[in-house]
Order: sequence, then C-alpha cells, then structure tokens
Amino acid sequence: MPNQSDLVIRVVAMPADTNSSGDIFGGWLLSQMDLAAWVVARKLTPHRLVTVAMDSVVFHKPVYVGDCLLCYATVERIGRTSITIHIQAHAERARGGEEVAVTEGRITMVALDENRNPVPIAEA
Repeated sequence: MPNQSDLVIRVVAMPADTNSSGDIFGGWLLSQMDLAAWVVARKLTPHRLVTVAMDSVVFHKPVYVGDCLLCYATVERIGRTSITIHIQAHAERARGGEEVAVTEGRITMVALDENRNPVPIAEA
C-alpha cells in the first residue's frame, strides 16, 4: 500500500490536452488522478473497480503544456466494498523543473463482481 510520498503516475501534459486557449483541461487532470487512484486500488483487490465519487477536488494552480504531471496517492480508507484514496497532483515545471502542488482530491472506488454488483474488497 503506497505511503503519502509514493509517486503513482508521471505524465507529460501535451498540446492535445488543451482547450482552444491553450490551457490544460481540468478534465484531463482529473482523468490522470482517477487513473492514479485505480493503480493503487487494484493492488488491494482482484475485482473490477469503478469510480463512484470524486470529492474535495481543488485546483490550486494551472498545469502548462510541457509540464510533467505527478500524482501522489495515499489510501485513506478501506471499507467493506470501497476504497478511498487521496490524490495530490503536482506539476514539475518544464522551465526550471520546480515542483508545485496543482490539484488534490479524494477518489472513492468500489469493487464489483462479474455481474457488476458491489463485492467485499477482501473477497477473492
């Protein structure tokens, strides 16, 4: 299980990830955070996982084309059928390499069986 400082995803923000003004889409950033939560949660259960909630998402600073987006994860809670993970997204600036916190939020995932019904996390 990752610690607070564990890096889960590192990806470069590309021009295709921008709107017509050249700003990185918030939705792109959220999708990277969602992937980071899944990477962590999949180690805790063999079951299919789906995102059921994104809570307390705050965009602190922008991400620019060429920045590396770094997603750090902390497992906050493992329930009967769900896992809640806090994701902190940082940008490693393309110019200068400074790392700054850009976004954070909590993602809750639920484990599902083959019929897509919630299933206990520990059940294999």
